[in-house]
Amino acid sequence: MSMVSFLAAAVLMMSPAGPTDPAPRATVEQGVLVGREADGVRSFKGVPYARPPVGDLRWRAPRPAEGWSGERDAGQVGAICIQPPANGDNGVGPLPMSEDCLTLNVWTPAQGDGHAPVMVWIHGGGLNNGSGTAALYDGTNLAMRGVVVVTINYRLGRLGFFDHPALAAERAPGEPAANYGLMDVIAALEWVRDNAGAFGGDAGNVTVFGESAGGALVTRLMISEPARGLFHRAVVQSGLGRDEGTPLNRARRDGGPSLQARGKAFAESLGAGTAAQLRAIPAEALLRPAPNFYGGDLLVQDGRYVGEDVEAAFAAGRQAPVPLIIGTNSAEFWWMKPSDLSPYGALDDAMTEAERGALVEAYGGQNGYDAHVLSDLVFNEPARRLARLHARRGHPTYLYRFDVVSAAMPEPHEGATHASERQYVFDNLTASPWPTGEMDQRQANAMAGYWTTFAAKGDPNGGQRQAWPESGAEPDRLLEFTNDGPVAKSIPFADRLDLIEAFYARVR
Repeated sequence: MSMVSFLAAAVLMMSPAGPTDPAPRATVEQGVLVGREADGVRSFKGVPYARPPVGDLRWRAPRPAEGWSGERDAGQVGAICIQPPANGDNGVGPLPMSEDCLTLNVWTPAQGDGHAPVMVWIHGGGLNNGSGTAALYDGTNLAMRGVVVVTINYRLGRLGFFDHPALAAERAPGEPAANYGLMDVIAALEWVRDNAGAFGGDAGNVTVFGESAGGALVTRLMISEPARGLFHRAVVQSGLGRDEGTPLNRARRDGGPSLQARGKAFAESLGAGTAAQLRAIPAEALLRPAPNFYGGDLLVQDGRYVGEDVEAAFAAGRQAPVPLIIGTNSAEFWWMKPSDLSPYGALDDAMTEAERGALVEAYGGQNGYDAHVLSDLVFNEPARRLARLHARRGHPTYLYRFDVVSAAMPEPHEGATHASERQYVFDNLTASPWPTGEMDQRQANAMAGYWTTFAAKGDPNGGQRQAWPESGAEPDRLLEFTNDGPVAKSIPFADRLDLIEAFYARVR
């Protein structure tokens, strides 16, 4: 291609709209975006919120996005971040993938008063996979309810959560380290603060919401000083709560190696010892073997963005004083057993014979224990614990349990499996991995309504919906989402959770 042809093609890419083209524009700090409009919703996709973290910027804090001249087409999503194959996960999004992946997507009502609540979605995937580009997370149906929806990509795996003595040696004093994926999320929130008005959003009313690892990142935003003031409500969906972070250069509380020791061992397996050699490793080579999410490779306690474990911070009242929705699904990890050889399976290893015996009895026998104890250890009791601690400080808190199960769901289950609430929150049942029906749509309407109402006013209640108990006013009550609709009730299986709480209090 000649240079003239190349420049002409570049102009077409940056300026796809002619004078009569009705495509919507938005002027952000970096330049003018050309989006799309359909069904009363405007969308702007593939918008860079930070410079590409490539070359010398690999394993560096995100830098502000560079500007552009002319108009930039925002009609297509950007590349997903480097990650293993999707293997059918509907939360991943389309290829290509690239280290140049720090983009976000915006959906906004075409008609609004310029002060719409903003909801920023943080995807899950064990900090190893996922993206903000999946059809599952399309923000159209939420935006129709009067909110601005933002979905983001952030660095994953060893590109997002990693350290090594050679990287530490080259860092300037005080330079942030290791928690690069979390830094990306905070950089995206700063971009939203600075540019929400361009999309009719209210930068003073931002809700962060996330699921699984995304929920765990929300809890970290809650205790991160650099994130303070960047959001005003928070939603944690199946986001752990008792998990332990790994310090950069000292052993974990459980005796496991530091993050730098883990990084050094991995790099030695590839023959890399210097910072230059580390940055020369092909990105895909960083995926094997996969870093372990709950086992200490990716949940980082870096001392600046995250200085302590989440539960300890909440217990001391050091979390953000914002309204909180927190909850779990009724059969999160039904496929895992405590006898499995994994960090999750090791959770009950420290139980005394008396503690395990009392729990087996509470579960109605060994089969019940095997089927449900990990879900309670990882998700259900920690969510109750954080809800109690947050409400105790006088902050509005709303606890939920999701138990909606489609008739066509093929998995053997005794409730709603991990991550199955996402298509209901986004009202995107067309992205469900199994067929759905009228019942599912009713529950999606309800759930999306609660979430967007909470984003608007910090309280999910309103209209003709079932009243959702506030944990400070009604301790130990929650809202359960069922096939027959939402139900306010006492927390189910509280006896099991009490035994687990006592176990955690003893061992920690």
